[in-house]
Amino acid sequence: MISRLLISLFLLTFFYLAKAQQTVGIFTNTPEAFDGYTLFAPITSTETYLIDNCGELVHSWPSQYRPSLSCYLLEDGSLLRTGRITGMNGGSGIVERIDWDGNVTWSYSAMSTHGRQHHDIELLPNGNILLIVWDERSPEALTQAGGNTDNDIVISEQIIEVQPDLVNGGGTVVWEWKAWDHLIQEVDLQYDDYGVIADHPERIDINFLEHNNTDWLHINGIDYNETFDQIILSVHHFDEFWIIDHSTTVAEAGGSSGGNYGKGGDLLYRWGNPAAYGQGTTNDQRLFGQHHTHWIPEGYPDGGKIIVFNNQAGEPSGQFYSTVDIVELPIDENGNYGYGSGAYDPANFSWTYQALNPTDFFSNIISGAERLPNGNTLICQGVGGRFFEVDQNGNTVWEYVNPVNGSGPINQEAFPIDNNVFRCTRYGPDYPAFEGKTLTPMGYIENGSDIECDLYMSVSTDNNILAETNFKAYPNPSNGLVYVEMETPIHAELQLFNLQGKLLLSQLVNARTSSYQLDLSGFESGVYFLAVSNSVSIISQKLILCE
Repeated sequence: MISRLLISLFLLTFFYLAKAQQTVGIFTNTPEAFDGYTLFAPITSTETYLIDNCGELVHSWPSQYRPSLSCYLLEDGSLLRTGRITGMNGGSGIVERIDWDGNVTWSYSAMSTHGRQHHDIELLPNGNILLIVWDERSPEALTQAGGNTDNDIVISEQIIEVQPDLVNGGGTVVWEWKAWDHLIQEVDLQYDDYGVIADHPERIDINFLEHNNTDWLHINGIDYNETFDQIILSVHHFDEFWIIDHSTTVAEAGGSSGGNYGKGGDLLYRWGNPAAYGQGTTNDQRLFGQHHTHWIPEGYPDGGKIIVFNNQAGEPSGQFYSTVDIVELPIDENGNYGYGSGAYDPANFSWTYQALNPTDFFSNIISGAERLPNGNTLICQGVGGRFFEVDQNGNTVWEYVNPVNGSGPINQEAFPIDNNVFRCTRYGPDYPAFEGKTLTPMGYIENGSDIECDLYMSVSTDNNILAETNFKAYPNPSNGLVYVEMETPIHAELQLFNLQGKLLLSQLVNARTSSYQLDLSGFESGVYFLAVSNSVSIISQKLILCE
């Protein structure tokens, strides 16, 4: 672990030196990047930040806690954020809901009833929240399960579903699943759950890993598929992801029957390391200490597949590099996974991002990646807080380095330390959270930056869309003075773009009036796009300026 960290720091040092004197903030922003706002919570900071594609701050949320470790922007503009309670190890403790203005409107801790929440959370469509929680077991319980340890406890995992009480605070646990209910061992008939491991991929081998480490499974990510009512878990220490049935009752989740798929809480599917269920060797392993395993949303390129940050992908070759990979699941239209014998399909990934020089991209811990609506992939290289976006050919179209650590904003040109980030998320301009909100760039977060950056936005030139919205700009052609009228007053921005898509001018408008005047006499003669943008859409028309 120490050697990997040293190599990571060496690579990061080389990376920053190669960038001359700039060390943090925005390095690259191109028209090919997905337009939007990036959310991130530095691990050593109590602040959560939202930046535009030029790396300028547009909003932030304070907290009394460092993250533990994920956060999400909800559609109402609230931040759903995990918090690390002081004095507790493992990145764990509390979940908070913080409104746009920074007020804590709800909080919950599972410590008194279930155990230590950690790493990740998932908001369900019904408003409930899934938490990953430690499930502590005694050495005696491990012995009865067919294992052994010299430690005082064994930490298994459980998933609980909390129904929040948004009025009074706290919440009620309405569903739970425990890994300990789905074990198998082939050590001795006198112990529980005896069976042939290779014949039961739906069960978890209690002896796959030695119990010298109290943290046996270390689940670090969770996601939900509403179409199939399934949950995916990133099981770090097993180098696998598991999929389980959420449609079960609590009783069914503790057994092997019931639910939509008839298997109760047993695993519906698993992938990444078939040796974990007796169906392969190290040559068949594909995941290595992975994070952020989740479904790509339907409608996106590769929708319905699984994307994962494969932290230590270079491990078999003895090299230190990471990859981002996509897995196409063997699933039918009803949510059933095909399995005959041997290892679960597929044998390999359907898409992989890897740096041209593989060791240029490495984060041995934390990190994440997400597929964006335009087919690009946003990657959080967690160690060193580097965020970058690549297209489907692996070309970097956007790059940013977190400029915040536990002491606050970092000075430009200073080597950043302790600026790790668990994960980052990009939200498009049409995300409902931004409706009616002010997102005016407020400058760079880091101290001493004078970076020049152009914002780009994809605009529609379809005048049929324009006609449907009753948006009119005249005269056109114009000698510089342009009038804009909208039949329905809205909160929006008037924006002027050149033919390359570069934003040249932006003016906020509001719902108190529907008529506006723009003086564009300072711009050169030529063809431009005049756009109206709000949280729902952006529409435009060609505008000709002449002398």
